Amino acid sequence: MPIAKYSYPAIDCPDPLALAEFYSKLSGLAMEPLGDFDPEKVTWYCLLRNGEEAICFQKISNYVAPTWPEGAVPQQMHLDFHVKDLDLAEERVLALGATKSPFQSATNFRVYFDLIGHPFCLILNANVEMFGFS
Repeated sequence: MPIAKYSYPAIDCPDPLALAEFYSKLSGLAMEPLGDFDPEKVTWYCLLRNGEEAICFQKISNYVAPTWPEGAVPQQMHLDFHVKDLDLAEERVLALGATKSPFQSATNFRVYFDLIGHPFCLILNANVEMFGFS
């Protein structure tokens, strides 16, 4: 019997709302409503899937971007996203502000950096609809 149920990743960043908006546009996950809460005071923010937290973002004041694949600061974590068309998906994530990593080690996926330097991958998957995404 498991000890706990896995819930979601929490990503350190200097601006939770900005990074959440980037990943919301990339993934289609919903932005959690702020209501009357002051956006300047947000220190924790989650994207939602079917009303439940899917990815959360935690504000830290001393954030240092990873220098992956080499350098003093390791990647810390990365997220993978399945896509049907790598070229089209690349065009769209670059338009959101992502940057393509100069290091690419395969032809069935591509590595990018989000707005603050976390690496993420777009992975070619012709059957992506089976996961409920289009």
